[in-house]
Amino acid sequence: MIERALSPGWHALHTPDRPAVVMASDGLTVTYAELDERSRTFARFLRDQGLETGDHIAILLGNDRAFLEVAWAAQRAGLYYTAINRHLRAAEVQYVLDDCRAKALITSGRATETVLNLNVSRVSVQVCTEGRLAGFFDYQQLLSTHSAEQWTGECEGREMLYSSGTTGFPKGVRKQLSASAFGDPTSAPAQIALAVTAGGAGPDTVFLCPAPLYHSAPLVCSMSWQRVGATVVLMERFDPRGCLELIERYRVTDAQLVPTMFTRMLRLPRSEREAYDLSSLQRVTHTGAPCPVAVKRQMIDWWGPIIDEYYSGTEDIGVTLISSAEWLEHPGSVGRPLERCHIVGEDGQELPPGAVGVVYFEGGRPFEYHNDTTKTDSVSNAAGWRTLGDMGYLDADGYLYLTDRKAHMIISGGVNIYPQEAENLLAGHPAVADVAVIGCPVVGRCLPGCLCATGGCRRGAAVVAPCRTTRAHLGLSDDA
Repeated sequence: MIERALSPGWHALHTPDRPAVVMASDGLTVTYAELDERSRTFARFLRDQGLETGDHIAILLGNDRAFLEVAWAAQRAGLYYTAINRHLRAAEVQYVLDDCRAKALITSGRATETVLNLNVSRVSVQVCTEGRLAGFFDYQQLLSTHSAEQWTGECEGREMLYSSGTTGFPKGVRKQLSASAFGDPTSAPAQIALAVTAGGAGPDTVFLCPAPLYHSAPLVCSMSWQRVGATVVLMERFDPRGCLELIERYRVTDAQLVPTMFTRMLRLPRSEREAYDLSSLQRVTHTGAPCPVAVKRQMIDWWGPIIDEYYSGTEDIGVTLISSAEWLEHPGSVGRPLERCHIVGEDGQELPPGAVGVVYFEGGRPFEYHNDTTKTDSVSNAAGWRTLGDMGYLDADGYLYLTDRKAHMIISGGVNIYPQEAENLLAGHPAVADVAVIGCPVVGRCLPGCLCATGGCRRGAAVVAPCRTTRAHLGLSDDA
């Protein structure tokens, strides 16, 4: 018998009225009792519709209460659940539906235009959570009419999210299902939750999620914090002022952000930033991309040494961690690896500290790219080490620094150029709101930088010139 389960059900039993989800837009609150009952009911519905352990469902929703309810339903029913970016075109959504062989699609009337252009004839269960779609079950109605009685044999499901597809079609990252009962603290999902929350989160924790749940980190983090009984404040979309206002209003203690969000908040006038009471914050984690040094330094100056960074991927190949204090001693690093890390050159040999190569890790949990054994095999080398395809180097103290993706590296005049380095430099300029540096298939052409200005119109040369004093080899064009 499980003494203390890591699941919404355990918290529903002991603290049923505690908020599990608070919607940022209108303050709508879902208690743990409601989250447990609604997810249990929908899990029962999916099972009654013929879905079995290991089957797939697809979630095409924005950030709303139903997203987490459906995800928890799949989690407790032993199903794989694939969250699909709701901004994708219909053809891209179709690819994911077909590739994962989804037996259920859960969406809303907000995606009507996309859904009408899908072939869902092979999706046996179609559910609409908001509004109406012809031929789809009404989510609210089935929750009110279907049995919420728990059945024996609840077991842990797993998310199966898709890679970004920057070098081809996106691939589903499929991990092994746990044989453990739902909520068993020894199961892989529960152990991941304890690691993600650093063992310090609990019923008094308020976690802010401002990023889309169809991404790995926001989804896994939100569900991990709910496993330990925290309240998740869910933003429908990120807004810098709204983020600060929510931290103050709900006394947010924990948050998971990405560097672009830092940049947008720092663009607010100082008087406005200082008007908010952010004293409740205890731990902020960020991931998603290397953070420009100037941006992170400003955030630590503003929020204090409470900003932790981790580097990993949907595949769970390797993890690095770094605290604010460590980062100030090793600016630009993404942390020290938890598993052994190796930097490998083009000849397959391990490189010394300071040399840039492909980042490989030992260990990690098993996974496969769904329906693609070739790609699965490609992440491992002869030694059995695995890589996400990132380039970087280790310093003398064992801290990892990322330069870019291997697939993004550009060779110009025999020199390796990493667009990420150029982007990080440009992002620190006060006139730049966002930036992307790309390569052109023209011999001798400099790198074009696509800039989004903070206001007004400036020539690219004025922005690029200061960067050349720091990194002359980056080859940036003035035609920005």
